[in-house]
Amino acid sequence: MLFGDSPAPGLVGIARLASESTTLEAKSRVEYFEIQSRSLLNRTKPGMPFTWTVNPYRGCEFGCKYCYARYTHEFMELDPNAFEDRIYAKANVAAILKRELRKTRESEGIAIGTATDPYQPAERRFGLTRSILEVLSRERGRAISVTTKSDLVVRDLDLLSVIRERNTLNINMTITTLNTKLARMLEPRAPRPDLRLKAVHELSNAGISVGVFPNPILPLITDREASLDALAKAAKDAGARYFGGGILFLMPSAQKVFFPFLAEKFPHLLRRYEERYRDNAYLKGAYRETIRERVHAIREKYGLDSGPQPAPILETDRLQPGLFDPV
Repeated sequence: MLFGDSPAPGLVGIARLASESTTLEAKSRVEYFEIQSRSLLNRTKPGMPFTWTVNPYRGCEFGCKYCYARYTHEFMELDPNAFEDRIYAKANVAAILKRELRKTRESEGIAIGTATDPYQPAERRFGLTRSILEVLSRERGRAISVTTKSDLVVRDLDLLSVIRERNTLNINMTITTLNTKLARMLEPRAPRPDLRLKAVHELSNAGISVGVFPNPILPLITDREASLDALAKAAKDAGARYFGGGILFLMPSAQKVFFPFLAEKFPHLLRRYEERYRDNAYLKGAYRETIRERVHAIREKYGLDSGPQPAPILETDRLQPGLFDPV
């Protein structure tokens, strides 16, 4: 048994850690486990707008049908469909982060919530994201971002305000559509779009830089000009400073969930998606350029940037060597 008293034979690395995890709490559909972590900061590949990522949870209860991060459960020898039902809370995040921050440069950006939502329902129980923010509230000169689909982020306005005063801080609120019915299909357990916009408004009123990511833009589902325009206008009205625009990235692990979803909800689109994503997780060709131009024109219309403005590089940052590589 993967979650029995002893680990399944042959499991190694993160899969073995998952099998040894202790059950923290369970409800009707979701089980919570504590997983030991040797590292919290993960270094990104060159070319990313940040150097480090932080994801306090493995798995995400929001259950977004298109989520690329389902592959992380495959690392633990779990089915991608378990991604929203078996949530792993990382142990001792504050202590690990304190230790690792000492080995990073202040100019190296830190992004929270790049794979799993840091404000998913598990956060109400375990508070790992708040613990991370408490550590970061004592830092200075850092470039920090948080990406979420949840209005729970406003719970931490006290800490976010302190972080903003001492660092560069951006909050990225993901809103794929204003259509509540469609949002419920695509993101079954995520907060409604109007609640997310309300959170954008509260964050902006508190003086925090916040933007809206309509990501992923789903071909023939959320990519219509009128839909994107309405979302950008709502974002601007709520106080957003920037508006994203990434097209759906569909890894094989995500296809295992997304294609059956299409077959049920959008059967007329299934074949077209299969043809376009079968050999590559990225869409290429004229469609990408069409969407790029469409989103660019919408941003220009509402005076929105394409993303957070980069933090200035301090002279002292250039003198500090990069010492840390996570294991």
